[in-house]
Amino acid sequence: MRTLANAIWGARCGESARRVLLGETRTRGHAYSVRRRRESAHDRKAPHGLPSSRLVSTNLLDLWFERVVKSRLRGEAYLVRYIDDFVLCFQYREDALRVQDALRKRLGKFGLTLEPKKTKLVEFGRYAQKWASKRGRRRPETIYFLGFTLYCTRNRKGNFRVGLRTDKSRLRRALMRLQDQMRRMRHSPLREQNEHLNQMLRGHYAYYGIAGNIRALLKVHRAVERYWRKMLSSRSWKGTVWWKQFQQIKERFPLLRPKLHLPYGALQALATL
Repeated sequence: MRTLANAIWGARCGESARRVLLGETRTRGHAYSVRRRRESAHDRKAPHGLPSSRLVSTNLLDLWFERVVKSRLRGEAYLVRYIDDFVLCFQYREDALRVQDALRKRLGKFGLTLEPKKTKLVEFGRYAQKWASKRGRRRPETIYFLGFTLYCTRNRKGNFRVGLRTDKSRLRRALMRLQDQMRRMRHSPLREQNEHLNQMLRGHYAYYGIAGNIRALLKVHRAVERYWRKMLSSRSWKGTVWWKQFQQIKERFPLLRPKLHLPYGALQALATL
């Protein structure tokens, strides 16, 4: 099954279209995607995820796709959307190409465009490995969606399964944010440092704690351990904290271990894509 992946509709829209879609009375500037320019959410009076933003996505895409598009396609088609990020799944390549052209035209009516860097046509599904081998590639392409990299894999029984792992850019961003926090609070009491770190780790595990992604979670946990010891050692010129001492600190102030919040059973529905 071929997938048109991660199309971002919130690029730019004109003054009149923005007023009609968002119900605004006074605006200034362009309504960029919140992912690209967070300040624009305040400018256009429609922060990411509020009812008005969801209403625009529903009217622009969901109803149009269900009532107009699906009935005119040769094969099956599905839409997976969160706010303005979405994945369109098609059984046949010609259907994907037709909808891609139709989607550009529909968005153009409202002064909107697809984000070219995040919109692509990908061969994905249970036969993707077969297609990739015919084209001389070792493995199928992957899809980026909501901070995850989706890839084709198989379970222990040999059946197709959609694998998810933390996207590399999001992983780097999370590690940089954690390191920055440890640098700023390295002179704080150990209990306070431990509470802050566990709070950030808890949020990271809650979002990325999906079955099959345990390695990425363990990588974050190990990186936090190493950098925390480094920051504790840098509090004074003769205050090196050796690993034996650090183990004693961890026994008193343990770091939160990775935890999966979404097990394999909850991901079975993705195997139909």
